[in-house]
Amino acid sequence: MTSSGVATAFLVLLALAVLVGPWTLGTANRLDRLHVRTDSAWLALDAALARRAVVTRAVAVVCGQPEVRAAADEAERAPRPEREAAENRLSALLEDLDRSRLEPALAAELSDAEQRVVLARRVHNDAVRDTLALRRRRSVRWLRLAGTAPTPSYFEIAEPGVDDEPSTLTQRVSARVVLLDPADRVLMFEGFDPVRPDELFWFTVGGGVEPGEELRDAAVRELFEETGLRLAAADLVGPVWKRHAVFSFDGLGYAAVEWFFVARVPTGVEVDTSRFDDVEQRTIRRHRWWSADDLASVDATVYPVQLPEVLPDVLGGWDGTTRSVR
Repeated sequence: MTSSGVATAFLVLLALAVLVGPWTLGTANRLDRLHVRTDSAWLALDAALARRAVVTRAVAVVCGQPEVRAAADEAERAPRPEREAAENRLSALLEDLDRSRLEPALAAELSDAEQRVVLARRVHNDAVRDTLALRRRRSVRWLRLAGTAPTPSYFEIAEPGVDDEPSTLTQRVSARVVLLDPADRVLMFEGFDPVRPDELFWFTVGGGVEPGEELRDAAVRELFEETGLRLAAADLVGPVWKRHAVFSFDGLGYAAVEWFFVARVPTGVEVDTSRFDDVEQRTIRRHRWWSADDLASVDATVYPVQLPEVLPDVLGGWDGTTRSVR
């Protein structure tokens, strides 16, 4: 390269640095502020959950329900990876509590503690949403502007009723399919709760079991309705996993038990989502085949949460044990 060519290249690189440098610095600073905001929001949520546990213990004494007190103790002591499940178990017990036995002041304090949890959770999840939105940009990922900061995650907890209206949890049994292609990638859908459309998450094929329906039959039916793929019940392996979850969707609370089967399909199958029902059409944005490595490295919310961790265990075959997952 001639001296003039070197000079030109140098000037181009210098111009790029002048143009890109301020943007990179500004984006990195913004991302740092978002991480600080997320951390602060978690501390506030943690404090709200701790206050709920304190009030719950007092309520448990009055109502003579040691299991409620034990659940409050468990939730307060649970490490962060297990906190969501523990808090949801406590929420389920509080849903069934006979509050007419409480003094008005204590009932009001419990209601206030629960609503503070609701508000703190929403603030926390809003912060997580904004942080993940910036982290997912290609330029941010390519330049690794997030550094070593851990990926924040939503805190999913069923919300109690408001305005003095009782809230009940709908019991729901689901059959789900871990659908694998020859490259050991699992089919996932990306969707959202209509109440919180900005909080996206990925989930496996499957849905609710109808009254009188067998789990395998429900899994086969859901697979056909959501993908257009027809398999026989005998093609399913499992159930390999079982998941308990308490969550809210479209303003309603659910206590769910999900059973996961494994099935394989050949190369080149086409996924047909034309049979989605109205809710699925409104709330599912797209689908994609994910490898375990992809799931482990992506800045996205995935259900079950442990999917990247437990997926490799079933790729080589099933040992006949149904394991609990989060």
